[in-house]
Amino acid sequence: MSSSPTVRRVAVAATARSIDVPVRVLGGPTVLIEYGGLRFLTDPTFDGPGDYPSPSGRTLTKTAPSATTPAEVGPVDAVLLSHDQHADNLDHSGRALLADVPRTLTTPTAAARLGGTAEPLAPWESVELPRPGGGTVTVTAAPALHGPEGCEPLLGEVTGFLLTGSGLPTVYISGDNASLDLVREIAARYAPVDTAVLFAGAPRMPALDDALLVLDGQGAAKAAQLLGARRVVAAHVDSWAHFTETRRDVETAFEEAGLADRLRSA
Repeated sequence: MSSSPTVRRVAVAATARSIDVPVRVLGGPTVLIEYGGLRFLTDPTFDGPGDYPSPSGRTLTKTAPSATTPAEVGPVDAVLLSHDQHADNLDHSGRALLADVPRTLTTPTAAARLGGTAEPLAPWESVELPRPGGGTVTVTAAPALHGPEGCEPLLGEVTGFLLTGSGLPTVYISGDNASLDLVREIAARYAPVDTAVLFAGAPRMPALDDALLVLDGQGAAKAAQLLGARRVVAAHVDSWAHFTETRRDVETAFEEAGLADRLRSA
């Protein structure tokens, strides 16, 4: 007797979720993800420590070098760029790297500023990338908000991403998102996700009454719960002076939430 369609779907989902997607955090928000035979790099930042001005007039200070160099990273099939307007998400060496990458997927405003191979994706828009040997990986823009409601005129447009493909686990990359309401929207469409790469670090800004600009540890733990994430990789938690929490703060938040087994080092 053949199994029902529901049973087959559950079996396929379980198989996909059993595949560990290679994820390597290179420092700050820069993460190398190998998915479906393709190599994705988030928010490339390889410059050395120093001071970097931002459009808001605030100077961002990098405190530690990247774990590697663009040459050591090797070929990249696509950059997933949360936004281009802040040096802690795209620095000078990161901009130079974009010229050597076939596709850079980012917000419409960032794509217009960057030109070149940058392609705009509005929230919930998708693009399919061919996989080696056949099939495709679908990259979908996930809505994100870089601070409290109404922060866009000061901090600009940002995006997250979802990676999906036939027989592959779902991967969510938050980008510089501070909104758990948006995480709920994403979860309503995609939960449970297998791997969630969550930007945290709890940066704050006096001009916005010290509101969070990206998730803190507690927010990351709540996002993991909402998404039903099997595995969480924390990024955007080191190398910059304006981050008010460290990786250890994220670990503590996950321990307190009873989710320590979901948080993985990478």
